Amino acid sequence: MQRFRWSLCLALVFGVPLVAAAQAPAPGARRPNIVILLADDMGFSDIGMFGGEISTPNMDALALDGVRFTNFYTHATCSPTRSMLLSGADAHVNGLGNMNEWTAPNQAGVPGYEGYLNARVVTLPQLLRDAGYHTYMVGKWHMGKEPDQIPAARGFERDFSLLDGAGSYWNMWNFTAASPRSTYTEDGKYLTKLPDGYYATQTYTDKLIGYIDANHADGKPFFAYVSHQAPHDPYQLPRDWRNRNVGRYDVGWDAVREARLRRQVELGIMPAGTQLAERMWFLPDPNQLAPASSEVIGRKMELYAGMVENMDYHIGRLVQHLKDIGEYDNTIFIVFGDNGAEGSDLFDTIVGTPGTKNYLFAAMHWSQTDQKAWGDPGSYVAYGAGWAQVSMTPFGQYKGWLGEGGIRNGLIVSGPVVKLARGGIGTGLMFVADVMPTLLEVAGAAYPHTGAAGDPPPLIGKSWVGYLAGQAASPRTPQDYLAWELFGNRAVLQGDWKILWEYKPFGTGEWELYNLAADPSERHNLAAEQPERVKAMTALWDQYVLANNVILPSRSPWEGLVKTMPERLPVEVGFPPLLYEKQFVPPKDMMADPKK
Repeated sequence: MQRFRWSLCLALVFGVPLVAAAQAPAPGARRPNIVILLADDMGFSDIGMFGGEISTPNMDALALDGVRFTNFYTHATCSPTRSMLLSGADAHVNGLGNMNEWTAPNQAGVPGYEGYLNARVVTLPQLLRDAGYHTYMVGKWHMGKEPDQIPAARGFERDFSLLDGAGSYWNMWNFTAASPRSTYTEDGKYLTKLPDGYYATQTYTDKLIGYIDANHADGKPFFAYVSHQAPHDPYQLPRDWRNRNVGRYDVGWDAVREARLRRQVELGIMPAGTQLAERMWFLPDPNQLAPASSEVIGRKMELYAGMVENMDYHIGRLVQHLKDIGEYDNTIFIVFGDNGAEGSDLFDTIVGTPGTKNYLFAAMHWSQTDQKAWGDPGSYVAYGAGWAQVSMTPFGQYKGWLGEGGIRNGLIVSGPVVKLARGGIGTGLMFVADVMPTLLEVAGAAYPHTGAAGDPPPLIGKSWVGYLAGQAASPRTPQDYLAWELFGNRAVLQGDWKILWEYKPFGTGEWELYNLAADPSERHNLAAEQPERVKAMTALWDQYVLANNVILPSRSPWEGLVKTMPERLPVEVGFPPLLYEKQFVPPKDMMADPKK
């Protein structure tokens, strides 16, 4: 009875039915293939058709053949997003209420915080496989390593998967002394070594093409989850992809952000009048950097751009192959990044201080620090907060935080399910948990009954099928809401309004209020002006906590930041004038040599 109340509460909170009905395809209709192209830590504005200067012709082509969506939300980090994508359940229910790497003491052992995709949920590949689909996965899993947690145990017929959250692109070296080797599976077996000639992005694509070809003759549709490791750091890539943007980013992050926003407005991605989020207060003005420093910092962004371009190339290989075998026109593509771009220094956090085991491990296996070796095996390059904010133009913040820069991502959907004008832009409110009910409806697959003890939790998402067909302005009504919690930070979004609570100094340690329609960059906190709206939205937060057993962590990766980071002060262009005042040059006719 208690479980039933919980399910009923969740259904009422999110406005979903307790039993998800499947819409069967028309008699004789050929069901579409489905390809999810998930990029790891790729930002909102990195793709060309979302304003980026990075060369992404293949993702751009999918955008022009389908529709771009600018109001799509994920979670703030990798595994919570992936868990909702494949289960349709909130992360606090499906086992990833916190990342396994950061489970707090008061969350340990609590259902919903297992650190892996738990057995309470049924997965999208399981249901699609039961409905007659081939199910394939390549790339990063990050939702459990035990035999009953790996992709083969959760519905994938074929897989080649990195089980860890990140790793080398060239070999099996991981990042810590306690866990020195990354773990991979292929078709349910743990690998003792990687294939000859392994490079992550290429090998994932090769494997998937092989899986598709192996079963193509039987005529069954396939579901392919292409969970790219790229462009997650470390930025490692073949030499011929490293120097395609030399010097492009020496102008610094401010200039690149400004250029991206201009293109976004021209493309219709952002409305005219959109302001850039304030540059993060702890970042220098790039115009004040010495040329050598600008070159080094710019080089990191050059490598990141190369990672995105290389991934796009291999996406193009897959798309072309589907065209060659006659499957492209009957394939739905869903393309997005799993969270905001990465602005934190993960490697520095892991390595720690001299004298520790991890520091010694890094010195032995990640020691290629010379700039000429960046991209090679054993090198670790990440681009930092300045370029992460560029990737998330025009928003503030980045991965791990619940500002728009941490959870809002560009989305592309193309294929036979899309009836909207090709190349268009949609602004309906969409969420990563929507993918499962959408694809179940497309495939004519049913979600199990919910409500009784032992049943899976209700789906919290909304199907996009009617929206993609032009039958609605959005999958959601103005009364529907989304909510998040991660690392103790929390947010609620309803209509144009968002409340946000974050640790200092990124947040205020109190609820903030933003009108995202007028202020997508979250520059103007309206909490003091509209306390009643804050009160009403915090009531929604309380509902969300109750429905999903949200437990605020007793420890957080963000604890203590206010003491270790510079004091947060406003960033205003040209202040202080002392730093920007140029050499005074008197009028020439008033110049004279000193008198004797």
